[in-house]
Amino acid sequence: MKCNITTIGGGTGTFNVLSGLGKNRQLNLAAIVSVADSGGSTGELRDEFGILPPGDIRRAIVALSDDTEVVRRLFEYRFKEGRSIAGHTVGNLLLTALSEITGDFERGIEELSDMFAVHGKVIPVTLDNVSLGVTLENGERIVGESDIDIPKHDGDIPIRDAFLLGGGHLNPRAREAIENSDYIIIGPGDLYTSLVPNLLCAGMVDALRTTRAKIVYVCNVMTKYGETGGFSVEDFVRVLERYLGEGRIDYVLVNSGELRPDLVAKYQAEGKSPVVLRDRDALIRKGIKLVERDFTSATDYLRHDPRKLARTVEDFASGWIK
Repeated sequence: MKCNITTIGGGTGTFNVLSGLGKNRQLNLAAIVSVADSGGSTGELRDEFGILPPGDIRRAIVALSDDTEVVRRLFEYRFKEGRSIAGHTVGNLLLTALSEITGDFERGIEELSDMFAVHGKVIPVTLDNVSLGVTLENGERIVGESDIDIPKHDGDIPIRDAFLLGGGHLNPRAREAIENSDYIIIGPGDLYTSLVPNLLCAGMVDALRTTRAKIVYVCNVMTKYGETGGFSVEDFVRVLERYLGEGRIDYVLVNSGELRPDLVAKYQAEGKSPVVLRDRDALIRKGIKLVERDFTSATDYLRHDPRKLARTVEDFASGWIK
């Protein structure tokens, strides 16, 4: 019997998880994807056509696609010239067109998934046209995912909490996937702009607290300026538990691999730093099981390696990690 795996997130983090798992036919995969993105091509298409933001949906489709590398490159190709199409990716334009043709955003996703032989389901977390906002510790409110992601305000001021404008009811198909999952993978990804927006949807927390699935949180390798400056593993877990409630995270995946000093220095120049585990016992006392492995990619970026993540998720699915 196949194991049902559902990911929750958005951006590059979710892409890495899905691209590692996509070739495993022993898994039933579902990707629940944030629709709070408001920058770049995604934001322009969202404003002009009134559709949900296609960017993170596009990445998930690419990650789960069976097509050739050339087709993937076409799907991700971003036009550099042309007054009306400069900055847009082929995938974003295709999803927008299919949504217009079918008259339904989810139907457009299904048609595009069929075109690219996607292994699994790609599900927007909500069908409402939401905007993400945060309140800083000084009381200032920032509205718009892109302004949180790349702060125009003082990024050293911590975020107090996050909120959604415009509704945000959990997509029934997302609830169904959660209810029928064996494991739910949250992260990796930007805490407040890729993960928390999913948890803010009305009905999400209830679904996660009543499912029989084990919840696995993949903690980030690096902090991010404006969102998680100076965070430890415990800080990431603390914020997630603020929305989920304590006692719901079963496992936390923590990178134990060494980071290249030259890359660390490069990231530190951008206000980022390695995420460290300061108090292992504090998490264990919460009933959380830690899985500490080398998850890093052997590239010029300090991020998770898709195959290393996939092997660990496969260890859960096969019963090697209990």
